[in-house]
This record gives sequence, structure tokens and C-alpha cells, in this order.
Amino acid sequence: MKKTLALTTILVGLAGAASAQDCSIDAGQDPWDLTSDEVSAVYDCVEAELAAGYAAGDNPVAAEYRDWAVTATLPGLAGPHSSRFLMTFANDVAAEPYRNYEISEEFAMPAGSILAKESFSFRDTGAVRRGPLFIMEKVAAGTADEYGNWVYSAVQPNGNPMGISQSFCHDCHVAYYDQDNLGYPLPDLRIGN
Repeated sequence: MKKTLALTTILVGLAGAASAQDCSIDAGQDPWDLTSDEVSAVYDCVEAELAAGYAAGDNPVAAEYRDWAVTATLPGLAGPHSSRFLMTFANDVAAEPYRNYEISEEFAMPAGSILAKESFSFRDTGAVRRGPLFIMEKVAAGTADEYGNWVYSAVQPNGNPMGISQSFCHDCHVAYYDQDNLGYPLPDLRIGN
């Protein structure tokens, strides 16, 4: 019985190691040069681990965002988020306006909109590095005017809250003032409604 248990433990360990190896790129490979197929393969390999890690804590968004609308065909590489690949999900309030967005200074997401952005990057070895779940919540006018009425938060890959400064996030997002402080998935990756 002990030998069977030990063998099972070794096999599970090897399967986990093989799985982790599949979630990588060649050491030294520039993530900006990955093909869509390569990005898709890495995301397919890591997405369940991302979702489980975020949901391990007590953040309500982290527990439910995977039931929301996906806004892109695959994760896009976003420079401002420390060169992490992002996959954005939009709640029911946000999905239609976010997916149908076109640049216009009159554009504003409705209060109650929540966007959750999974993230991952790569170590120098090529191994995938799970990143935070970035969350943006649009609140009623007058609630957070200095931040465009967006409240920013994040969940670490292990489900714990990530300490962030509202101004740190907003200082980058304000560059998109003409699109309600939102960056969008690259046009060729976006899913329209």
C-alpha cells in the first residue's frame, strides 16, 4: 500500500511538472514576439490555475468573474501593466458598453460596471508567472471624482488582497480620459457584441 501511495505521489508530481513545463516559452524568447497560437496555448495551460488562485481568497469579484463576458479572443500584452498579458472579463452591466465601445469623449461606462483582468507574464527562464487579478469598478458620480469615478483593486495570485494606491492606477488610466479611463483589448483581439 505504501509503495502504491508513493508511486501515485511521484506520478502526480511528474504530471504537475509536465504541466508546468507546458506553461512556458523558450528561455530568452521575447513575449512580444509570441504568435496568437503560442499565447493561446499558454493561456489554456494556466487559466484554471489563475482562476483557482484568485478565488482562494474572499474577494467576491474573484469568486464570480469567470461567469462574466469575455472581452477578447485571447490575452493581449499590455505594456502599462508591467508587460503582463491581460484577459478582461466584464460583468452584466459592463459587457455591452465595453464590447461596443468606440472612441468618444461622451462615452462613459455605467455605474455598477466591473472589469476583472487576469494577468500573467514570463520569467527569464520562460516559465509562466501568474500575476494579479486587476479589478476596476465604476461607481456613481461624486463617489470617486478624482479617479474618474473608478475604484481600483487587485487580488494576488494566491487570493490575498493586493495593496494598491488609487492614484497609482489612475495616473496611468487617466491617459485614456477620452475613453472613460479605459484601455481596451487590441482591436484584432476584441470581441464585439
